[in-house]
Amino acid sequence: MQQPRRKSTATLVGGVTIGGDAPVVVQSMTNTDTADVAATVAQIQALADAGSELVRITVNVKASAAAVPAIVEQLRNNGYTTPIIGDFHYNGHTLLTEYPACAAALDKYRINPGNCGFGERHDANFATIIEAAARHNKPVRIGVNWGSLDPAISMRLMDDNARQLTPRSTQEILHEAMLMSALESAAFAERLGLPHDRIILSAKLSHVQDLIAVYRRLATTCDYALHLGLTEAGMGARGIVASSTALGVLLQEGIGDTIRVSLTPEPGSSRTHEVLVAQQILQTMGLRHFTPQVTSCPGCGRTTSTFFQQMAQDIEQYIRRRMPEWRTTASGVEALQVAVMGCIVNGPGESKNANIGISLPGSGESPKAPVFVDGEKVTTLEGNEIVPQFTQMLEEYVHSHYAPLLTGC
Repeated sequence: MQQPRRKSTATLVGGVTIGGDAPVVVQSMTNTDTADVAATVAQIQALADAGSELVRITVNVKASAAAVPAIVEQLRNNGYTTPIIGDFHYNGHTLLTEYPACAAALDKYRINPGNCGFGERHDANFATIIEAAARHNKPVRIGVNWGSLDPAISMRLMDDNARQLTPRSTQEILHEAMLMSALESAAFAERLGLPHDRIILSAKLSHVQDLIAVYRRLATTCDYALHLGLTEAGMGARGIVASSTALGVLLQEGIGDTIRVSLTPEPGSSRTHEVLVAQQILQTMGLRHFTPQVTSCPGCGRTTSTFFQQMAQDIEQYIRRRMPEWRTTASGVEALQVAVMGCIVNGPGESKNANIGISLPGSGESPKAPVFVDGEKVTTLEGNEIVPQFTQMLEEYVHSHYAPLLTGC
């Protein structure tokens, strides 16, 4: 059973609420050169179309900072309201000062306290960023990363640990340093004038067990909204499995207000894949609904493999193609449950449990497929037109069961 959601302070980012009673929010990040306005706008729009509710962009050089207002303006002119987050490292204090239009155009800043300089310079640089955020009324994610921990905190903890009769492990010190960096930075930001409800925290690591351990402690020591993500999760199956495992455990325990799945994209592949994985994590856990869920069996020796596999793929792709329109015309369609099954073992049962389901008889038989609607068998489809006939029934179900969205005058 899922534990109650951790109570966190709500933070407004553009028009999106993170924390409080708001649902867990999906975000992503571009990998374009931010100075290339056209490419960055195009990728942000693709990510937003895929369902990313916030998008982060790199602001690392003067040219990228100068481009930010034009990027945001083009997005708004194109009808996109997605909040845009600026990702700052090393020189954020300089860019936000020299480019006030950039500071004003962004909806949120992301800073890493480990990349703000050293010694007195660290505090001065950090303060400059926070003061810019307060001046422009922007929320800030203070994002600690184990690959770039504040060296002053790490050295202090290591020195203290070396003097102990029973020293703690390096892993324990790492966890402590992550927590101290995040919490001390947040407290400093508040002393500088940034309101409590304008702060979001993250503490990202690359290993699942470390991430879970740190966030469990972070969740019990503060009420800031928390951003979850396994940093450098990896490519393909490894990245998906690692992120799903780590985030699934924490979300099940009620920890987390916004998530990103940091996948290394395949060469030439779409950046939007990480958005779909994040959505699927939340939808599989029953925390959000983004698109109708298609339940399909893996296939076995009882199924006519190629026919069943093609049918499942065709129906899933059909739903994805139709979702942009359904989302604007059919209220609640995201919760639709569809079953596409391959044989008589579990097929009829799964189909009855879905809102609408179809079940093939299995191998060695002619493709006759009963269709179930809300638990009742309504017809049997057969022949070469099974898929178009079923998708037509799917259209009719959506039209008759989901109310049209009301629009203003």
